Amino acid sequence: MSVQFPRTQVENISLSRMIIGSNWMAGFSHTSPAADRMIVRRHSQPDSIVAMLETFLEYGVDTMMAPFLSHPVIVRAVREAQEKTGKKIIMIDTPIINVDDNPAARKEAEQVIRQGRELGAEICLIHHSSAEQLVSKNRQTIDRLDDYTAMIRDAGMVPGLSAHMPELVVYSDQNGYDVQTYIQIYNCMGFLMQVEVETVNQIIHNAKKPVMTIKPMAAGRCTPFVGLNFSFATIRDCDMVTVGCFNADEAAEDIEISLAALEHRRAQIGKRSSPNNNQSAFGK
Repeated sequence: MSVQFPRTQVENISLSRMIIGSNWMAGFSHTSPAADRMIVRRHSQPDSIVAMLETFLEYGVDTMMAPFLSHPVIVRAVREAQEKTGKKIIMIDTPIINVDDNPAARKEAEQVIRQGRELGAEICLIHHSSAEQLVSKNRQTIDRLDDYTAMIRDAGMVPGLSAHMPELVVYSDQNGYDVQTYIQIYNCMGFLMQVEVETVNQIIHNAKKPVMTIKPMAAGRCTPFVGLNFSFATIRDCDMVTVGCFNADEAAEDIEISLAALEHRRAQIGKRSSPNNNQSAFGK
């Protein structure tokens, strides 16, 4: 049996500290339209995603984050991987909801949240593009957030909050909202982060609930070795790192780098190729 990835806890749910990301399955490269199209072509059917999920599951990485409702191919892949392996995947939904302050919008939001639960999600984190519409920096509040966390509870899921804006973590904690975990952008390059890396690190360490960090490799702007070592070295034992991969080989490599970082050992990964590998600088 392969070494199993360390785990953490969000409310009463045990999660792997590595979370399977979905941007490089759904077509969100943060690089270019051409890269987006390449991803979509590669993962237009479940098979290629299933191969990645099998690799993750072999090492106990059984937690996945995605906007599942808008990506049925990913949902099909999750179901097929579970059937093939006999192992459960813990689904974290990140739905985009209508947060307009009227009865029709609330009904629409409730329906979207419930659909995520029907697909199998156990944790629901309102997408940052929706949650950030509710923020008042002047009052340091997230207005009407309680309405949506109640909808998540009523649907049978644990509520969380996607906080690209780092103030959301601070405001949620100080106001005591029913938020049991956070998504926060965090990487060594500061990519897409709204304040300095050092400040976000402090926010993560002061957070009252476990934090799911995302974009550890800055969407390909730094290598997995650099990005994953940085993330796992500078977060708490209760926090998580969300990793996006293009294929099963990348998944296996990211798992090994991360396990090595957590075990304080050298990662057993191959050398990168070169037109001439017979160079002294590449070692023996």
